[in-house]
Amino acid sequence: MAVQVIRSEVKYRGRAFQVRVDEVAVRPGLTTRLDIVDHPHSVMMLPLDAENQVWFVRQYRHAAGQVLLELPAGTLKPGEDPAKAANRELQEEIGMRAERLEEIASFYLAPGYSTELMHVFMATGLSASPLPQDDDEDIAIERVPIERVLALAGSGALQDAKSLVGVLAAARRLGWRDSAP
Repeated sequence: MAVQVIRSEVKYRGRAFQVRVDEVAVRPGLTTRLDIVDHPHSVMMLPLDAENQVWFVRQYRHAAGQVLLELPAGTLKPGEDPAKAANRELQEEIGMRAERLEEIASFYLAPGYSTELMHVFMATGLSASPLPQDDDEDIAIERVPIERVLALAGSGALQDAKSLVGVLAAARRLGWRDSAP
């Protein structure tokens, strides 16, 4: 199923992404226009400390209009290695660095319209190593015992899709079981 791009035009350039319109030939005699969000690839980490607590961040998300509980995440800089970006983002968002990073999943956030590929890392061997937060971030850190993490996902307390993927990937990898009634 080869789709041929006939024309591609950037319609908007923003701070975090750009939007382009692609005209594509889907099959002989059929063309369509697709709106595409060009977004850099990204990382998300499930930080697990020595006390079996998972570190989450709580922050306001304007598009959602509310404060959400999420796993720490961030965007790769051009040419940046995902594992290096993961440690940088951990330092910026929760003030910790991971001795061990294991990539446990990768997925497209919205492949119908976005180019963003997210790499999910299990981060262990945490030690204090803070970097300044981004100027536009106001983050509160919450540590949750692993016994409660799946219950958060199942109860609707985690409304962020990337965090749900991270929790479920970690649960599968580590054999977590839901302890909720």
